[in-house]
Amino acid sequence: MTDKEHPPVNAIQRSTPALLLATLVGLFLGATGCKKEQPAQDTQAQSSLAPSEQGKGVVKLVYVNWAEGVAMTHLARAILEDRMGYQVEMTMADVAPVFTAVASGDSDAFLDGWLPVTHKDYMERYKEKVVDLGPNYEGARIGLVVPSFVEASSIEDLNGMKEQLDGQIVGIDSGAGIMSTTEKVVSEYGLALKLMPSSGPAMTATLKDAIGKKRPVVVTGWKPHWKFARWELKFLDDPKGIYGGAETIHTIARKGLEQDKPEVAKFLRNFKLDDQQLGSLMGAVAESQDEPAKAVREWVKQHQALVDGWIPKA
Repeated sequence: MTDKEHPPVNAIQRSTPALLLATLVGLFLGATGCKKEQPAQDTQAQSSLAPSEQGKGVVKLVYVNWAEGVAMTHLARAILEDRMGYQVEMTMADVAPVFTAVASGDSDAFLDGWLPVTHKDYMERYKEKVVDLGPNYEGARIGLVVPSFVEASSIEDLNGMKEQLDGQIVGIDSGAGIMSTTEKVVSEYGLALKLMPSSGPAMTATLKDAIGKKRPVVVTGWKPHWKFARWELKFLDDPKGIYGGAETIHTIARKGLEQDKPEVAKFLRNFKLDDQQLGSLMGAVAESQDEPAKAVREWVKQHQALVDGWIPKA
């Protein structure tokens, strides 16, 4: 997902005052790295709801531009809107403001909290202001990832590959937990490589380019992610155990959600995916040429029984 391109200067100059103001606000939001998505206008889906089920209020979901988070958050949005009668606002930001938004009550929930290692610092910082609604995916993993044709099998092997790797590890958002952990990895293993921040999409684009050219590359990687289905990849062994073992993805909610939106909180507690389910969902979103909303709604049609089990009974 990318932010919309800024309009050319001459187009702005020709705008009416109201349009100019709206454009300037949009430019400001883009500059801050946040993107708010308004509730989807799906007339067919909304018309299927009984009048008593419409207008239940707004649910605010916040997410980071990571593959699993994008897919899961759009899926939750589709179900809340199409099946449960809520309006949903989605805001994308880096992980630090995401946790801040939930802790302050500005957002209702974040579906991509990695525990016990990756987001440990954020959970400890905001433990009195957020609620862990439980896991939605088990068996997650973070670490350094390389294409299968790279000879290295352990992080320690990277010390002799500085020139082949252009002296760098390709990272993601600078505030992500995997980035701070990788900084420790670089220090503890004495790697002569620099960790380069980028973004989830930029990391996968770099990976794709390197694989196409059969050029060695090392990236900060995590599973679940659609890249493991698309390319032959491997995690490098971590003898020092700095990345930890398997992790679990949790849904993190603001304090008070269970009291003022109990049905939403119950749905989010029920919302769980296994490896095959999440893998197919992420693949559908990644391969879609349309917005994620269309891909997830097609996915819902193929997993009706699963989705029905998430929705609280009246």
